[in-house]
Amino acid sequence: MSEWAEGRQGSVSRKTGETDIQLALNVDGSGDVSIETDVPFLNHMLDLFARHGQFDLKVEARGDVDVDDHHTVEDIGICLGQALHKALGDKKGIKRYASVFVPMDEALGQVIIDISGRPHFEMRGEFPAATVGSFTVELVHEFLWKLALESRITLHVIVHYGRNTHHMIEAVFKALGRALDEATSIDPRVKGVPSTKGVL
Repeated sequence: MSEWAEGRQGSVSRKTGETDIQLALNVDGSGDVSIETDVPFLNHMLDLFARHGQFDLKVEARGDVDVDDHHTVEDIGICLGQALHKALGDKKGIKRYASVFVPMDEALGQVIIDISGRPHFEMRGEFPAATVGSFTVELVHEFLWKLALESRITLHVIVHYGRNTHHMIEAVFKALGRALDEATSIDPRVKGVPSTKGVL
């Protein structure tokens, strides 16, 4: 599925009784995005994530949205996490850590990342609404948790405040893209992997 000539890349295909997904990620991209899923709000958030992270991202996904969006959102999180894990390879030279704040009008989101090899996810924040359009807001947690698990990163997400649920989620996805861009970037001063253990 990937057509990119250069960069750290990972591609994943996942087909189950509930979803059919093809996803390709280039960490060293320029924001080349093509996203087609049955969940319009997630399309918007993935577009923001990739463009703010300067990632090339292609996603084609179909799922049982006649039931609800859960399986599609969850499985795209799984695929994105697996593609990121593949793309980073041995992680030599990466910065590893990042903490990014992003405001979106009245909302303020923060994402803290450690590309640690130890999957962990924490999220703090209260959303005023249970849905944005037809999208169920609790699926934000499901997506981010599966992304952290499959990419084997430590991911902390804090929504400090906000009144508009769309703005609050948007701040999170923009911050996620920018934090991952920083944490995965190569620092020429780093020799090998940035860990006293010698492995991540």
